[in-house]
Amino acid sequence: MTTVRDGDATGNGATPERGTDLRRGTDPERGTDPERGTDLRRGTDPERRPVDRRGPEPETGSAPGRGAATAAERGGVRRVPLAVGLPVGAVALVVAVVVSFGVGPIDLSPGVVLSVLAERTLGIGAGEDRLSTSVVWNLRTPRVLFAALTGAALAVSGAALQSLFRNPLADPGIIGVSGGASAGAVTAIVLTPPVASAATGWLVPASAFLGGLLATAVIYLLARPGRSAGTSRLLLVGIAIGSGFAALTGFFTFVADDEELETIVFWQLGSFARIDWLRLGLVAIPILAGITVVLVLHRRLDMLTLGERQAQHLGLNVRAARGTIVAVTALLTGACVSFAGTIGFVGLVVPHIVRLAFGPAHRALLPLSALLGGLLLVVADTAARTVAPPAEVPIGVFTAALGAPFFLWLVLRSREVRI
Repeated sequence: MTTVRDGDATGNGATPERGTDLRRGTDPERGTDPERGTDLRRGTDPERRPVDRRGPEPETGSAPGRGAATAAERGGVRRVPLAVGLPVGAVALVVAVVVSFGVGPIDLSPGVVLSVLAERTLGIGAGEDRLSTSVVWNLRTPRVLFAALTGAALAVSGAALQSLFRNPLADPGIIGVSGGASAGAVTAIVLTPPVASAATGWLVPASAFLGGLLATAVIYLLARPGRSAGTSRLLLVGIAIGSGFAALTGFFTFVADDEELETIVFWQLGSFARIDWLRLGLVAIPILAGITVVLVLHRRLDMLTLGERQAQHLGLNVRAARGTIVAVTALLTGACVSFAGTIGFVGLVVPHIVRLAFGPAHRALLPLSALLGGLLLVVADTAARTVAPPAEVPIGVFTAALGAPFFLWLVLRSREVRI
């Protein structure tokens, strides 16, 4: 190696005029600026900083959005503004709800549907015949509204759990929470046959809530980030917990009588056929309250996405936030499963769709997931009532058939996933 000394006119490392080693950054014109004190070759000068060829990053509101935004840009996905997504999603959900009121074995025109709704809610209009009024108001309205609430609750729960576990595969169904809630409901059905009506009113939802809470707590303790490989450990623990609750459900299925067995089959397949105004009233308040709490926690979820230690450094009470999220998602899942049975893939697929279109910031992710989840289940329930009339396709079967290939396509097209 040739050493360049001060005064050597070689042109590589020094000049005879200045007598300085340019490679060491001591020259005031070429190496170090005496006024700014920066090494121009390292790109620390604000006026000569290297150009970032990746382009500007979209505002996501959280640090994990950088990787997601980069992946979306590489995939050619252009983010939709939240100001556009919210009204469009709300209008689409309202239109789907109104259309669903009139679709079924007895088809009714939108005019008849709006006339019945105006008469029953506002007391205006001439009114329709008793059959149309009964079909729209007594049968389809509570059912469709419950489907919208259930889709919103499952989608918001899935988005919250994915941020809590920092795992994109977290879902109330896949990680065993729905199984725990369903097992709790089935246990209440079999063990309390003399008070079946009371169990339908409050005991079954309470048991489903406790089952979902137990499953969520156990899975989080065994598979939380930082203890092992996140995805594999989470899936294995979820499979184990789900298998345990499935065994409990199978045992009570074996000992149940005919009437109880019919109810248990209803929970396992999932359906909105038995929803009426009483059941809708019982579940609407906890679902709306739970969704509201999760929406309020959007900043805490952004922090938790960074990791528990980083969230603590930002001033977040991680233990309180974690306990709140676990309890609320268990409440939402338990309330849905207690009346609709097991419905899978909504909490898994919907948040991914929203992230692709709007980014990972929870300020947009949570409300848009609620709208899209409600829209998805309203459309699925409408299709379930019209595919093979007068029979109905179970809603859980329909969502699984729709969600499984979509999620597989999502995994295969993602450039970030390694199989």
